[in-house]
Amino acid sequence: MAEEEKGFKKRLQKFTGKALKATIKGVLFYGIYFVLSMFLAPISEMVPGFQQTIEIFVMVYIVLMVIGELTGGTIFQYFFNAAKALFVILYLIFSLKGGIVGMTIQNVNLIADLRLFLAVAMLLGLLGFAKSVFQAINFLNEKAEHVHI
Repeated sequence: MAEEEKGFKKRLQKFTGKALKATIKGVLFYGIYFVLSMFLAPISEMVPGFQQTIEIFVMVYIVLMVIGELTGGTIFQYFFNAAKALFVILYLIFSLKGGIVGMTIQNVNLIADLRLFLAVAMLLGLLGFAKSVFQAINFLNEKAEHVHI
């Protein structure tokens, strides 16, 4: 009975530490977004829907980051990190409309070709995805070694 209490207390302390770390990371990330949003305010006035696009991205990214931290030490941590990397890639493709962005300002049609930026960002996202996959493989390999020893 006493051993079960010690085990429960240890798990509770471990989870509390993870929750605190996740909360701090989430608050810091949101704080950085809040400061940067002040600098991006002039852009959001010119580009309709820009502020909402950024807010949705930040919310989902923070949720995936917090869940990834809470599941630290398990295989699910790597799944959420991979999901975060794929989310960044897909959200960039969605928000940049495939790399060609256009807008009209006072009867002037502006078109920006951002395909090179999109390609670089996607490659960096794929690098993050590959890192998560390799970390998951390493995690499972270490678990398998401990079982057989």
